[in-house]
Amino acid sequence: MITLDGVMQAPGGSGEDISEGFKYGGWVAPFYDEVYGNVMKKEMKPAAYLLGRKTFEIWEDYWPKHADNWPGINDGTKYVISNTRRKSDWENTVFLNSLADIEKLKRSKGSVIQVWGSAQLVQLLLKNDLMDELWLKVHPLTIGKGKKLFDDGTIPAAFTLMESTVTPHGVIIVKYKRAGKVQTGIATANI
Repeated sequence: MITLDGVMQAPGGSGEDISEGFKYGGWVAPFYDEVYGNVMKKEMKPAAYLLGRKTFEIWEDYWPKHADNWPGINDGTKYVISNTRRKSDWENTVFLNSLADIEKLKRSKGSVIQVWGSAQLVQLLLKNDLMDELWLKVHPLTIGKGKKLFDDGTIPAAFTLMESTVTPHGVIIVKYKRAGKVQTGIATANI
């Protein structure tokens, strides 16, 4: 979930992430409709999750009490990249502490691994070419300040469009698959 200017901070609620004085939490709510809801149901299939510590702590407090809204969330393995946490009471939680741990996880066989939120983690994955797909929900608003999806360090990379939907409220929902290096050349036009 991002804005037109790439902000991904606190889409779900006003108290979700107020770091650095962010005051626009919950900016997704006005755009929710049936089409959006159907896409979310499709994406919320059981999986494994790779999360940054801050996103994990928001989830850890919320999802065990609201699992009826996301069947399978408690059963999926939550891999958490953290330098400070080593344990949690939330079942199926595994803590990782390095990029090497993430690379090892990516090479392993098993369930699809989804990343939700986790701005710093996403930037780390993009910087190290560890992202196979991007599922974006681009909302028609700009916020200006806030945690961004793409920041310094993102490597040049090409992606292929796999799916797209536009909701009645103007949210562009796209799924891109990694497609190698950026191709360059001379643009030609038929006149």
